[in-house]
Amino acid sequence: MKEEMLFLYPPFDFLLNILGFVFFLIDVVLDICTVVDFYQKQEFVSMGVLIFLLLGSSTLLQVFSWLWYSYSTEQERSNLSQAIYLEKYFKNRRVLKALHVCQVGVFLRFIGVMEISLRNLASHSALREGIAVYLTHDLSLLRLIETFTESVPQLALMIAVIAIKGNLEWMTGLKTLGSFVTIAFSVVTYHRSMRNFTQRKSQLTWPSSVVYFLWNLFLIAPRVAVVGLVGSTLPEVMAAHFIGLWIALFVWAWLQKTDFMEDKVWEWLYRATVALIWYFSWFNVSKGRSKGRSVLYHSIMAVDMALLLVLWWWWEGSQDAQIFGVPVMVGFASVAALYCSGILGKLLYYRLCHPRKLSDDEDEEKAPACYVYDEVDLPMPPVQTHLLVVLPKPLPLTAAQKRMQKMAGHFFS
Repeated sequence: MKEEMLFLYPPFDFLLNILGFVFFLIDVVLDICTVVDFYQKQEFVSMGVLIFLLLGSSTLLQVFSWLWYSYSTEQERSNLSQAIYLEKYFKNRRVLKALHVCQVGVFLRFIGVMEISLRNLASHSALREGIAVYLTHDLSLLRLIETFTESVPQLALMIAVIAIKGNLEWMTGLKTLGSFVTIAFSVVTYHRSMRNFTQRKSQLTWPSSVVYFLWNLFLIAPRVAVVGLVGSTLPEVMAAHFIGLWIALFVWAWLQKTDFMEDKVWEWLYRATVALIWYFSWFNVSKGRSKGRSVLYHSIMAVDMALLLVLWWWWEGSQDAQIFGVPVMVGFASVAALYCSGILGKLLYYRLCHPRKLSDDEDEEKAPACYVYDEVDLPMPPVQTHLLVVLPKPLPLTAAQKRMQKMAGHFFS
């Protein structure tokens, strides 16, 4: 029998989190500057859509962050109080809730990750290492949700603005670049956070993270471009399309019987959020082999984008129509080629880089086991004596461990 996995928090991942935090702050500044720029130019529709995306995404993140804090057990709170100085906020539910109402709960998570990571680098501790891993995991998942509820829709909005104006202004260009960087970091950090849940860490190296980002980019970019292009010409149709497809995707998430949240009522919010993510990108949320679901999803998205492009071309009613300065047929071919490249990249990634099993003698669908020994919140190796292997009796999984276990099970299925 092999040893259980030990959670390790590499210093380079800490540096990645710092860089991600810096870009997060830059993106906030760019959001404010873009809103001001729209206001000064009296582009109130674009300004209203952007404000709606910012407030809606921020509120959604704060709700998830607060719920995950409220799910924490007394043992988790005790571990936090031993590991970081911010325990007064984690212990005081009223203060913590007020911070989330004020839209700064995610900032608190960033600060907590930075603090425990720095303390762990100065003095390595198994306790701090384990807590740093699951705090980073929660943060990376929140950033992923933020990406597909704010940054990706913003990118579609910026593309629509560029298509309407016919030229690229400096502020629109900066905001487009900022959204792109946010997408890149959220995808890569999520991939890196999953690395802690497999013994085959050699297969989840930085090159594999780059490949993971590239195929996601090649699949997301044409989807965003099509949504932005059609939205620039047929905004009402695009709004109706989004609502209709989101409802269908929400029903699909419900049919997959997701069980990520502790409370069944809030599970519906999670399913609604999954449907938002699915509108732009695939995200596995249920147990079992995901190949069939992934093939079905990408087929539907390919047909959907083709229909949207045909609708846009028919509405333009001209053979001389152009997409961002290039002939329409060249634009259509570029979207198709990019999407096919993303599919090919995804196949190569899962063929060469992605570990299908968490260990050699575990089933593919089984999530990694996380045990709690006293107040140490991470897996422990077995104690081997001659030919006998004795495993300590594990305590029940904490809320944070359940989240990590479920997400890892979905990621590696």
